[in-house]
Amino acid sequence: MRVRPVSVEGLVDELVSHIVSREADSFLRVGIDGPAAADPGRLADALVAPLRLRGRPAVRVDTADFLRPASLRLELGRTNPDSFYAGWFDEAVLAREVLGPAGPGGTGKILTRFWNAETDRAAREPYHQLAPGAIVLVSGPVLLGGGLDFEVSVHLELTPAALRRRTPPGQEWTLPAFERYAAEVAPAAFADVVVRLDDPRRPALVVERE
Repeated sequence: MRVRPVSVEGLVDELVSHIVSREADSFLRVGIDGPAAADPGRLADALVAPLRLRGRPAVRVDTADFLRPASLRLELGRTNPDSFYAGWFDEAVLAREVLGPAGPGGTGKILTRFWNAETDRAAREPYHQLAPGAIVLVSGPVLLGGGLDFEVSVHLELTPAALRRRTPPGQEWTLPAFERYAAEVAPAAFADVVVRLDDPRRPALVVERE
């Protein structure tokens, strides 16, 4: 395996070039997968304006807005890593309301936000009609390997030590979930793009895997 250091700006440019190289006559679903320590939402946000400058409308979706109700999510406690791994996010709704309509032959009519975690109620957001050639950027943890459909998948990878060091206070209980994800799913083995992000100021692209 070989990695190539890039600047933060260079990473954004390379990801944008990779994404827009896909056919522009249909919608495109891009998954940005990574733990909170890697802040996948921040990278996804950074792609929006450059994609639009390249003529591809971009729409953001975060899995934090597609949680299961607290009665289900917290059934085994507020800090249960197995629940976080397998029952935190409502992947069925994400597939039905976002990835399906944005997929081949889909209507392009999607929800960008489904659940309000603060009120623990439906967000009641209106549906959003995607423009032709639109790119849907979905960010969140443990996104890959569970049957969610993406044309482009990006995995943000940290070493175990960096993951422990950079996990936000109060979220250390999620670490066993990411250990399980790495062991059972191994997203770095099949993601289209793998980014080493031990230091957020010095990302590196995995450019060759043996």
